[in-house]
Amino acid sequence: MLKHLTPNTLRRPFANYSHGVEIPAGARLVFCSGQLAVTLADEIPQSTRAQADLCFDNIEHILHSAGMIMSDVVRINAYVTGREHMQDYMAARDARFGNMPPASTLMIVGGFTREEFTVEIEAIAAKVD
Repeated sequence: MLKHLTPNTLRRPFANYSHGVEIPAGARLVFCSGQLAVTLADEIPQSTRAQADLCFDNIEHILHSAGMIMSDVVRINAYVTGREHMQDYMAARDARFGNMPPASTLMIVGGFTREEFTVEIEAIAAKVD
């Protein structure tokens, strides 16, 4: 069982994430590479929200291939190309994680491999079998 850590000795997180997540001994780990929003047909959605949703869909597919689900995610690192993309990314993240949010970092970066991309998301998941 994952333990979400948000001690009352720290300021509450700025958004829907945990300050930390404890992984129990014996858990399996999956590290997902950064996912960009590109479909099998090489299409890239225009909006940041649609891109973030597709990135999370990709992460979900990776986790399913390991017998895991999104609630097994313990950490997210996300990157957006500008402050104007933060809210759309956070809305997509919050829609996926609800009351048990993973630890999370969001950074603003200069760009990605293709100019159309506005967000990239990587994740770490843990599961006790």
